[in-house]
Amino acid sequence: MTLMTDAVAPARESVYRPRRPLDLGRTVGMLRRGGTDPTMIVDSGRIWMAFRTDAGIATLCLRQSTEGVHASGWGPGAAEALAVVPRLCGADDDDSGFDVSTHPRLAEVARRHPGIRMARTDRVFDALACAIIEQKVTGMQAFGAWRYLVTRFGERAPGPVPRPMFASPAHDVWRDIPSWQWHRAAVEPPQSRTIVAAARRGASVERAALAAVDGADRDRVLTSLHGVGVWTSAETRIRSLGDPDAVSVGDYHLAHEVGFALTGHRTDDDGMLELLAPWSGHRQRIIRLIWASGSREPRRGARLAPEDHRDR
Repeated sequence: MTLMTDAVAPARESVYRPRRPLDLGRTVGMLRRGGTDPTMIVDSGRIWMAFRTDAGIATLCLRQSTEGVHASGWGPGAAEALAVVPRLCGADDDDSGFDVSTHPRLAEVARRHPGIRMARTDRVFDALACAIIEQKVTGMQAFGAWRYLVTRFGERAPGPVPRPMFASPAHDVWRDIPSWQWHRAAVEPPQSRTIVAAARRGASVERAALAAVDGADRDRVLTSLHGVGVWTSAETRIRSLGDPDAVSVGDYHLAHEVGFALTGHRTDDDGMLELLAPWSGHRQRIIRLIWASGSREPRRGARLAPEDHRDR
């Protein structure tokens, strides 16, 4: 069942035929921020996305078949949305030199999942804002805050979407969100101040990050923003730029999971970087294979308890 949000013109259509194997769900689906993300829905084999383009808001629906990836676009930004489908599906993802043959477990995962590509959206500020919200909180808290802010300050998406969808706010809207709304969203003041400050430089930061030549250059651009460290930069690079080498150092779980998957024992950030060093240039690909493998370190301690500052 779909929900018509308005009486827009029929969808624009295209078909992208990838030259290499493509797993649409593991490539594009990983961009979703929780099951109630208002900018992205995975529904009955279709991936729906809402975002803004230079021409305006667009809704994009992707469906994979033996013919390729069928793309439908609605709204004033539909043509631009269709144009980004190849990059979104990893067309620019260069995995030359990536070799896991020396690690039998990873080699088997790669054989079973040959279609994992690095998605690229080029929407740097959207990814940055989302990553800042996720700093030092649980995923549940971050996803809830993202949903609250986007549905209240974003723009309603056109087309026959499965449920109401929204494109995330424009830079100037992020900049002007009042403090009490950040409080209602359970976003701590340091994070809200970082997003507001980043929004003041949003367009220039996006241009600089898109023009950067490598991960180190992208890190220099993103971490020049007060409150943005290497973890936030890596998360932004992964989601918006399809960076195949980005590693989220400082993550609460990642080092443990990488260590367990590669050695059977947990490790710290330094140990993780040492383990990933043989795949320099492709370290994010190794992490993707680890997630695809289903290997998870058994949980021994208490989960990170959410903190709610709204009653303080």
